[in-house]
Amino acid sequence: MKVIGQLERSLAVAKKDLLVYFLKGPTLIFGLLLPSFLFIAFAIGRDLSVEFLMPGLLGMTVFFTTSAVGPVIAPWETRMRTFERLVSSPIAFWGIILGDVIASSAFGLFITVIVLTLGALVEGVGIITGYLVVATVLSSFCFSSLGLMLSSHPTSDPSRIMMLSTLIKFPLFLISGVFIPLSEMTSARFISMLSPLTYYVDLARLSIEGTGYLNPGLNVVALALWGSAFFAIAVLLHEKNLDKRF
Repeated sequence: MKVIGQLERSLAVAKKDLLVYFLKGPTLIFGLLLPSFLFIAFAIGRDLSVEFLMPGLLGMTVFFTTSAVGPVIAPWETRMRTFERLVSSPIAFWGIILGDVIASSAFGLFITVIVLTLGALVEGVGIITGYLVVATVLSSFCFSSLGLMLSSHPTSDPSRIMMLSTLIKFPLFLISGVFIPLSEMTSARFISMLSPLTYYVDLARLSIEGTGYLNPGLNVVALALWGSAFFAIAVLLHEKNLDKRF
């Protein structure tokens, strides 16, 4: 099958996902309410500038929103017995996963653009740099692929996947420099490099505060590599567990 045709089918899968899943309870709770409460709990009562808070808010938004839809899709499709019909349709398996990733990315990007626009109105349009735009798109793909990778366990219960997803995402979130910039870390700085969110938050700090710790090009390359790895692993794991879903 031609790649263009596969991409068109992937977009059809993404459209279906957005219409069906983006208003599901787990998506709203883990994608919107949870990061909102975390940010409020961190910011309230502290004398912190908007410049300091914005990179962390952007990181939380793109991380949690883009990784919230993916873990819901596969178990829900398994429960509703629609996964079999999707697999038997004329689309490559990687195209199905790509469609899910696109849907998750689109949902996260929509929310992130709103936050970024509000930040630009407060801090000025200058915070929206080319590096930040590219990193936001790459991050949405990266974190969406992470969500799909975590949903590869063959279960029809979305709550089990959401629990596993939260168990893995929270440590990544806490070590990523959202609350403490990389420049202020000491021994924990090496551990923070294990989180893909670290590279996005650091680049956001460079764009908004001018205090990035890593080279912006390195951040972009790291996000691209993490995203490619997560997507490849997601395809392999879902394909491996395909028979167990039927």
